[in-house]
Amino acid sequence: MEERRFCRKCLTKEMPDSAYYENMYDYIARLDENIKASEEVYQTRLSACKQCDSLLNGMCRVCGCFVELRAAITRNQCPAVSPKW
Repeated sequence: MEERRFCRKCLTKEMPDSAYYENMYDYIARLDENIKASEEVYQTRLSACKQCDSLLNGMCRVCGCFVELRAAITRNQCPAVSPKW
């Protein structure tokens, strides 16, 4: 049996079998524009998350969230002791 390996520094949309996470992306797409981060802010946040040692399989090891969800909402911030964004 072949063991499947996942990139530990990937976002969920970059992982194999990402269909499982389509619901998350539907949720993000339907967020009210009043609370949703702009695409530029969202991508900047995700870039910072991808460089962080606390990212593991699309989740933040500091708080346990899916980083794509946390980054999508304007009022959210990085949960690290020294926030990255």
